[in-house]
Amino acid sequence: DVMPFQRYVEPGRVALVAEGALKGKLVSVVDVIDQTRALVDGPGSGVPRQQIRLNQLHLTKFRLKYPFTAPTRVVRKAWTDAKLNEKWAESQWAKNLANKEKRAQMTDYDRFKLSAARVKRNRARTAVFKSLKVKAARSGTFGKRFVPKTPEKKQRTKKAP
Repeated sequence: DVMPFQRYVEPGRVALVAEGALKGKLVSVVDVIDQTRALVDGPGSGVPRQQIRLNQLHLTKFRLKYPFTAPTRVVRKAWTDAKLNEKWAESQWAKNLANKEKRAQMTDYDRFKLSAARVKRNRARTAVFKSLKVKAARSGTFGKRFVPKTPEKKQRTKKAP
């Protein structure tokens, strides 16, 4: 009795607009008009009530509780009571979008600095890994016990005159 889908187009479902003038804005589905369109409202994100195609929406896990075809003031109250903007900002989806935006704003110099920082990080990581590997090899926790061979000391002899 496992349900394959958890996100339905239903009144109260919060969605992210994927394309168009409102791209990146959060809206809440107020009513389903037909199989391709829905009436949405986004009082917390500055989106006026309007119809939008369902293929322009990405449904989120959030759902507001308000009655079917509720007026904007009711949607606004449900939005603020649910602290939707804060919850969205904490979600991994929102963080990924913010990071994507940050990467898009990077200059050539920023990319260079990032590359240099990565090299520095990887060198430090490799040094620590190799030292741990050597320590493990010497103690025998990593394969056979490895004891480095110490070269035999040569006897110093006096040179003949």
